Amino acid sequence: MEKAQYDNSAMLKAVILIGGPQKGTRFRPLSLDTPKPLFPIAGLPLIQHHIAACVKLRECREILIIGSYPAANMAQFVGDMQKEYSVVIRYLQEFTPLGTGGGLYHFRDQIRAGNPAAFFLLNGDVCADFPLKELWDFHTERTNALITIMGTEATRQQSVHYGCMVRDPSTKAVTHYVEKPASYVSALINCGVYVCALGAFNTMQAAFEKKEQDFYSGNCQSCPNPGYMSWEQDVLSPLAGTNKLYAMQITNWWSQVKTPGSAIYANRHYLELHRTHPSQHNNNILPDVYIHPTANVDDSAVVMGQNATVGEWSRVEGTPSDPDPNKPFAKMDNKSLFNADGRLNPSVTILEEKNLFLEWRSQIDNDMMIHLMNFSKMSSGAGVVVPAETILLNTIVLPHKHLTRSFKHEIIL
Repeated sequence: MEKAQYDNSAMLKAVILIGGPQKGTRFRPLSLDTPKPLFPIAGLPLIQHHIAACVKLRECREILIIGSYPAANMAQFVGDMQKEYSVVIRYLQEFTPLGTGGGLYHFRDQIRAGNPAAFFLLNGDVCADFPLKELWDFHTERTNALITIMGTEATRQQSVHYGCMVRDPSTKAVTHYVEKPASYVSALINCGVYVCALGAFNTMQAAFEKKEQDFYSGNCQSCPNPGYMSWEQDVLSPLAGTNKLYAMQITNWWSQVKTPGSAIYANRHYLELHRTHPSQHNNNILPDVYIHPTANVDDSAVVMGQNATVGEWSRVEGTPSDPDPNKPFAKMDNKSLFNADGRLNPSVTILEEKNLFLEWRSQIDNDMMIHLMNFSKMSSGAGVVVPAETILLNTIVLPHKHLTRSFKHEIIL
């Protein structure tokens, strides 16, 4: 089929779903002071990568950010983005957490205003080389499509942790969709990026009315309020098999940001995507950081931060959290923070505070993924200090801590 041509008169919008402070607990402590959607990945707030991808399409005239964070937390960011990209950007605050679909339906009038041809929908916790133009072309080629999902292949073992799809091999219509199935369904998983026709709100209205009826009749004990709706379970699953739901499979890089380790993984890939000139160091070093000439920093280390000190002859080590290179289509594993015994699962080591200073003869070994993270921008006073001849292994250190000994597999509050 011939590629659809852009209609320059068509107006598109984009919606970014960011959830709220009640979510993203696995990302703590990095989200204790700054909302997770604004956490810096490759030097930019996480959802700025989404915005930058959307504005590449000249048809995208407005970007709406929907979540339950207080508006005051988002105001500065929204203002900065409008100035930088010269596009209308608004934050719409949910009165209470409404789920992945409830907020979208609640603000349907704002999304439909101006009668856009369609809107992109992006989950705020995904990172990708967003192929939005290709996704839009794919969607417009299928005239009966209400929603088109961007999908990618995962391993059989990992697929059950995502939304799984079965497609018709010729039409690419989704014939079956299950969110986090109990057993294997398909290796094709949902990336959390969509194109939606405005008609999708009709499907959402039917789902909302059923939810509302069940809530007030007492049939839905798990619903926190009548406006709560799951985009995946209440919208996508019922559309499967109706020839209105389609999926475009990509081979581009994609991952979720659920844990601190996944932030490093995303950071590395974004830097690779946007690398334009060779660096003096092979490391991912983001300001404000000073590394003493005698300090030993592994080439794969990610160094971000301010006002933390690593002493002489100390070692800061973590555990690899990359996908298994021996498994095709392996994705980033987002393991829980604690194991069944209540101990920290092996992961990255995090020092939180301002100004990172790596002192001479310190060892930062990122065979094991070390993460020294700038996070507490609003705090003041002394930062984290790692004394000389100390080992930190798989440890999370919160702000203002002056360590006096080595730690392994612990959280230092």
